[in-house]
Amino acid sequence: MQPILLSLITYLPLAGALVAFLCPGKTEDRDRAARWLGLWTTLVTLGLSVLLWLWFDPSVPGIQFATRLRWMGDYGITYHTGVDGISLVFILLTAFLTPLALGAGWRSVQTQGRDFVAAMLMLETALFGLFSAQDLVLFYVFYEATLIPGSLMIGIWGGPRRVWASLQFFLFTFGGSLFMLVGLITMWLHAGTTDIPALMQAGFSEPLQGWLLLAFVLAFGVKLPLFPLHGWLPDAYSEAPTPASAMLSGVLSKTGAYGLLRFGVLMFPDAARAFAPYVLALGVVAILYAAFVAFAQTDMKRMIAYSSFSHMGMIAVGLFTLTAEGIDGAIFQMLSHGVVIAALFFCVAAVAWRAETGQISALGGVARQMPVLSLLAMLFTMANVGLPGTGSFVGELLVLMGAVHVSIWVALLAGGTMIMGAVYMLSLYRRVLFGSVRGTVGLLRDLTAAEMAVLVPLAVVTLWMGVHPGSFTRLFDPVVMQAVHGSAMSDGFAASSGRGPVAVQHAGHVSDVVKLASR
Repeated sequence: MQPILLSLITYLPLAGALVAFLCPGKTEDRDRAARWLGLWTTLVTLGLSVLLWLWFDPSVPGIQFATRLRWMGDYGITYHTGVDGISLVFILLTAFLTPLALGAGWRSVQTQGRDFVAAMLMLETALFGLFSAQDLVLFYVFYEATLIPGSLMIGIWGGPRRVWASLQFFLFTFGGSLFMLVGLITMWLHAGTTDIPALMQAGFSEPLQGWLLLAFVLAFGVKLPLFPLHGWLPDAYSEAPTPASAMLSGVLSKTGAYGLLRFGVLMFPDAARAFAPYVLALGVVAILYAAFVAFAQTDMKRMIAYSSFSHMGMIAVGLFTLTAEGIDGAIFQMLSHGVVIAALFFCVAAVAWRAETGQISALGGVARQMPVLSLLAMLFTMANVGLPGTGSFVGELLVLMGAVHVSIWVALLAGGTMIMGAVYMLSLYRRVLFGSVRGTVGLLRDLTAAEMAVLVPLAVVTLWMGVHPGSFTRLFDPVVMQAVHGSAMSDGFAASSGRGPVAVQHAGHVSDVVKLASR
């Protein structure tokens, strides 16, 4: 079963989408059947992904579970898939969040339920294909495929400004992808292949690396998003239905960071050193800018959207420290942020759906009516702030340790996400959950069993990542260390500041840092 396991994980949701779309019967019965089919399909896929995790050998930093089929062999293009430790953790994140998102939309998405389930399953297949692709053309196909269900979920089931939000999301992402296509064609012309492992060894000249990295920064910077390419984010996150918001912020935004890591930092180390000061500056600007804008928001969902933008700036900083700690921290922060931000969107939706408003000023005293939600929301709020014992603390600690080797000022400014995050998140928590009861809050009822089934697994994983982070870092740290040791990145961006080969010097201590952070 091992040779076909990855293909089964990738295409099982697509098969489920086709079956769901063909469900017969009256609208209500058809939608109910499609929802159950979608939920069981994603749960089986999650089980297969856990099996993939159990069979994965972390001591082997190369590609495992590989499949290579002749596609356009005369042009050096093949259907080549496989996973390493980095790919695996994002496949697990996608498989974990998708059934929870479907469960969260069981009641909130009330129209065209069959179509919504099909769109969600199509998105899951596109994400699995993207994270497992080992050919750049295949990666591009799956990357573009995420646009279709993502745009549809925003445009059909979103809020009052859904059409505009969907259009922005599509145009920004599609426009950025054109730069990736230009880079892809350029690499094919120079190397004669689009196989990613072969491109890693192609030895592009330094000037060409610079142009290629610029193309990929523009392409993936939109999805990350990297300041100032974030114009689509606030409307898309706030107008999308809650399940779509969770997938957009929890997984889809990570495709930008994943692409920037794969086709930037790891593939073009020489250019990455030259670009590092500028990307670090943009990351710091995103952290501080988004935090100040988040504090000024009057709508809960928009505040969480800007919070996500701020934390993604932290991830950009971690990637371009070009140190083992920074890159490990960025990957870990992507995973932790994906879990926490999805949970926050679910918590906000639980209150807004009952109170029929998302305006902060219209809410107050929710904790008296919904004590279980308040407890879970406190955990996720603290995780978003970076409290020790949660996964976000480990990721941010590693990123800051990598940033210190670059510049103490970068570390201090990047650390502003923890300070500013505490300000606006605790302010949101206090204003909504405490104080006097306002409006219809007195009529609210606490979480249902179905909502608990969505939020409790997120809480468990949040604590698991904070208490035992090594169960995740052991998967991707060998890949990062091999890349750091085996490329010119070993000189690090810090070498230009006279600090020496920081990445190699400190890479062996990442596991020790993780153990210390979990104590």
